[in-house]
Amino acid sequence: MLVGCPREIKNHEYRVGLTPASVREYVAHGHQVIIETGAGEGVGAGDDAYRAAGATVVPDAATVFARADMIVKVKEPQPSEWAQLREGQLLYTYLHLAPDPAQTEGLLASGVTAIAYETVTDERGGLPLLAPMSEVAGRLSIQAGATALQKANGGLGVLLGGVPGVAPGKVVVIGGGVVGLHAALMATGLGAEVTILDRALPRLRTLDELFRGRVKTLYSTTEALENEIFAADLVIGAVLVPGAAAPKLVTREMLPGMKAGAVMVDVAIDQGGCFETSHATTHSDPTFVVDGVVHYCVANMPGAVPATSAAALNNATLHYGLMLADKGLAAVSEDRHLRNGLNVHRGRVTNAAVAAALGYELAAPEAVLKVA
Repeated sequence: MLVGCPREIKNHEYRVGLTPASVREYVAHGHQVIIETGAGEGVGAGDDAYRAAGATVVPDAATVFARADMIVKVKEPQPSEWAQLREGQLLYTYLHLAPDPAQTEGLLASGVTAIAYETVTDERGGLPLLAPMSEVAGRLSIQAGATALQKANGGLGVLLGGVPGVAPGKVVVIGGGVVGLHAALMATGLGAEVTILDRALPRLRTLDELFRGRVKTLYSTTEALENEIFAADLVIGAVLVPGAAAPKLVTREMLPGMKAGAVMVDVAIDQGGCFETSHATTHSDPTFVVDGVVHYCVANMPGAVPATSAAALNNATLHYGLMLADKGLAAVSEDRHLRNGLNVHRGRVTNAAVAAALGYELAAPEAVLKVA
């Protein structure tokens, strides 16, 4: 198969869908790889590194989209990209379609078969291709929040770790999944006072055992949520409903009860955000203020640390990417976990959460692929 990797064009997105190490693996499996010139610059991989790995470097994205049988990316295709996709082509990348009707329409019109990293599953019920970026985003959320808390950046001027004789900052993490866990690890490492809210009691027990009393765990009721965010200096929105739009847990009416200059980091913004007042921002203009509360809602947080995040992402995506390159659609038919990643196929929505969120008729993957 001819596998193509264009340069990412989303604002301040420096990651790359294929690192030179991944290219070597595709080539070793007998595939050809073409990559747009400069695609790996953000992770320190020049064109010569890709040539040495066996790829052919091409001058522009148009060549990649026109020639490749499978497109491997990081972020969801932008309008200029989805216009170049075609029927019979495979797209393998993050999509986050539920809050993005325009992209969904573009993919449906193109006829492409699109596999979303964020809905591929594993034997344990996890999301193995989302997990590494959730780990990065969870840890980054504390760095970003701590920076936004600085007075010069609009925050209330609190140092999360405090100092001897001065209380530390209070961090509230909404959601105890992968993002929430890694946010809590970073926050406790800085010496902050940390609370995690979740509605899964088994998960709360696991977190309680893991942190051994260093983190407070609470069952997430509206009352508990309000009490915690009203006292918080930094709130991390770490809620995930796989494939679906995130629930709006912090409402506009709650904001006046929060501290002026408190910071909210919405890591769920790729799925529409879990704060009612959230809207996507960029690394070049990451924050805005509503009712005195600073919002950080960058939709591609891991793009800020591309050397780390691109390597972690490629480690996770390579296995399934090789399956797709080796077998094409047969890989999706044969592997139920890869089939869970199928979101769009030849003009049909094949993911239940996306169909429900955007009002499309669901085309079951097993039906469109004629799985026995």
